[in-house]
Amino acid sequence: MTVDVVDPAQERLRRWRLVLGGDAADGTGRALGGRDAAMDGALAALYGKGDRQGQSGRERAAGLGASAPSVARWLGDIRTYFPSSVVQVMQRDAIERLGLASLLLEPEMLEAVEADVHLVGTLLSLNKAMPETTKETARAVVRKVVEDLEKRLATRTRATLTGALDRSARISRPRHHDIDWNRTIAANLKHYLPEYRTIVPERLIGYGRASQSVKKEVILCIDQSGSMAASVVYASVFGAVLASMRSINTRLVVFDTAVVDLTDQLDDPVDVLFGTQLGGGTDINRALAYCQSQITRPADTVVVLISDLYEGGIRNEMLKRVAAMKASGVQFVTLLALSDEGAPAYDREHAAALAALGAPAFACTPDLFPEVMAAAIEKRPIPIPDTA
Repeated sequence: MTVDVVDPAQERLRRWRLVLGGDAADGTGRALGGRDAAMDGALAALYGKGDRQGQSGRERAAGLGASAPSVARWLGDIRTYFPSSVVQVMQRDAIERLGLASLLLEPEMLEAVEADVHLVGTLLSLNKAMPETTKETARAVVRKVVEDLEKRLATRTRATLTGALDRSARISRPRHHDIDWNRTIAANLKHYLPEYRTIVPERLIGYGRASQSVKKEVILCIDQSGSMAASVVYASVFGAVLASMRSINTRLVVFDTAVVDLTDQLDDPVDVLFGTQLGGGTDINRALAYCQSQITRPADTVVVLISDLYEGGIRNEMLKRVAAMKASGVQFVTLLALSDEGAPAYDREHAAALAALGAPAFACTPDLFPEVMAAAIEKRPIPIPDTA
């Protein structure tokens, strides 16, 4: 059995040739054949330079054309040659660079794509234009992504928040294994006996055990403007997970210039997502006014605003509402994004104003969200990620 030995120098040239695209000035002098040539063709169809001409005389940047069959073949090619994570990036770039969103309205095209959060966002933005023949296929694509996210996020979220609910229910006569020793010692320092070098606690503080009754109210208030698409997807999944916990009463509100309460659809996040309308203006003040009207137990309520904070409503009223909710005992959390991509463009002036009210705004990854919610439930400092 012989083993092919790869020349490192030639391998570097091969990789640079694939990256640079084969222009006369790329400097590699490397020709491609077989699988490499096919990979190069798939890349060139999407990323080919606009000043280069293909065989038909058209710009290579439009190499996919507007033909559904050619796009379907290209989607099959990239799934053959590249890993799933790369395929998702290339699909996203194709939609943005080549204007292929309209082709996603065809069932055959939807069946060929690699589904991810960003594709779901694109489908939701096309929801109103989607023909009936495509809607069932689109729902199947969205459901697959949602189910994958639930598998990834649900167990840890429930475990983290159940622990937070237990710890937030303090009791004064705990059983031994329920004693919160840190708080008990801090509350009884004045009973320290130096001669015995010990504390004789007069009051025990313990963790209560969350019963099946509702302990906390959570309101997710989600900006459904176009830039928040991934956040809408993740928030809908988390909303469904929270709604499945009997100790948390969850409300999900989406808004642009209008406000829509989707709480009654939380048993199925796919229904929630198709109830949204991505795009349009933003009226945060109106959305917060609605959320404020739904609060009956301020001290036991967490409001999570997910928005890029570009307010089209009344700025001062928005800030007054946040201040009023916090003064009443509401735990208020502001997330610029709930996604893996970090913060989008956002209104820094509004973010600074909210921070001055004690509601700092920051981007949150889905993996961090359970910890953020746990901190809010326990009324302890929010774990804000270091973005430096």
